Amino acid sequence: MRSSNPVFSRRGFSRDNGYAQFNTAQQPQAGGPAVGTQANPYGQAPAGNPYAQNPYAQQDLQYGAPQAPTTGRMTMDDVIMRTATTLGLLVVTAALAWALLPVDEANINKSYGIAIGAGLVAMVLGFVQAFKRKASPPIILAYAALEGVFLGVLSSIVDNYIASGAAMQAVLGTMAVFVAVLVAYKAGWIRVNRRFYGFVMAAAMGFILLMAVNLLFALFGGGDGLGFRSGGLGILFGVIGILLGACFLALDFKQVEDGIAYGAPKEEAWLAAFGLTLTLVWIYMEFLRLIAILQGND
Repeated sequence: MRSSNPVFSRRGFSRDNGYAQFNTAQQPQAGGPAVGTQANPYGQAPAGNPYAQNPYAQQDLQYGAPQAPTTGRMTMDDVIMRTATTLGLLVVTAALAWALLPVDEANINKSYGIAIGAGLVAMVLGFVQAFKRKASPPIILAYAALEGVFLGVLSSIVDNYIASGAAMQAVLGTMAVFVAVLVAYKAGWIRVNRRFYGFVMAAAMGFILLMAVNLLFALFGGGDGLGFRSGGLGILFGVIGILLGACFLALDFKQVEDGIAYGAPKEEAWLAAFGLTLTLVWIYMEFLRLIAILQGND
């Protein structure tokens, strides 16, 4: 599974991992034979699912017909527990960093340096997990802990020096987006298909490219680079970033739903938790930046 975060490749559980990618293979009609039966020897997805053949179907040694795995499957409870563990660790380390790494004038540089270091290591761990074929719980949990340190210090700085109450507002905004996307997805208002996937990927690549160019101009030219993160343009790109995060949440939900339907191995729940955590961090950061711009202009 590639990472759910827009920074990384968004192919989902790849064939190398045994998970179906987006494709246009013809699917059985409603009421058709079940996956892995003699009448459906190709192990295709359940009726109505727009995705590929079930790659978790296992070959029957006697007849050669693929059979769905019956033990060690990922369940929704597995995803919820792993996600709660990952996010819980992130929140705890963020709270500890907020409390133990002061951002007063005498200590702000030291605390900010620690946060940047933690953030860089977290980014490296995120890339390592994103390109691994299997989930590594220690890497995922280490990423969450270090990302929490980074977010805790950064949120404290923004809250104390730029926009009072910004951290809590960003948390509430992130929770609201999560609930809204989940409700819209379950109600069928958001249809995750190949076209949706392609559009989101193209928009995310364009967004990230612009932000990278802006960062380079800021590093070498000073100020805010091309101005994409301040003023009116900053507000516009902040809203776009949040909308992109919402779209990636929908892709996350689809990946979890399909993983359970296909009988993905239980350890894939850690990948789902990793992807959801990355996306929620993305949304939180965009909210924090947007609130800082809005209140900083008052």
